[in-house]
Amino acid sequence: MTSPFSTAFDGVVSPLVAVNGRTVLAMSRGFGAFQSVADQIMREEGLPLVTPEGWYPAVLWVAAFRRIQRDIGTETLMIIGQQIPDTADFPPAIDSAQKALAAIDVAYHLNHRGGEIGIYGYAATGERSADVHCENPYPCAFDGGLVLEMARRFEPNAFLVHDPASCRDWGGKHCLFHVSW
Repeated sequence: MTSPFSTAFDGVVSPLVAVNGRTVLAMSRGFGAFQSVADQIMREEGLPLVTPEGWYPAVLWVAAFRRIQRDIGTETLMIIGQQIPDTADFPPAIDSAQKALAAIDVAYHLNHRGGEIGIYGYAATGERSADVHCENPYPCAFDGGLVLEMARRFEPNAFLVHDPASCRDWGGKHCLFHVSW
């Protein structure tokens, strides 16, 4: 399947790319009562004590995600993704599921700096549906949680279907989510 989205991102995170602390803290929040487990994983992957005001190497955060995926599972990654709207910076004036899904890429770039990090592409596919194309270094389940939570902020019955045809978890270059509400 050919993507209608284009990016120069090759999936490799530059050591110059940083992610803000508010966003990184979503990882701990995703562990709920077991935040100390997330904090330990982040420390073991090289992330120091994270503060909301700090900026941290994205390569280390991605390494922590991979470790969680391998050792704990994808459900936790999805929960972490669902925490992002509560912790990361998002543009103002979002008042619909369509605007929320379209704003993910803007927010993504607000919360990262220092180099190419990929995209969250958005395309409306109907009055109550859209596709979100995720071409970035983060795990598929994390992206699914983020996309679903953004839609559910305005449409509580929203659901998503993951298109496995080009999934990163299966060696593809991007993940595609079909969102309906």
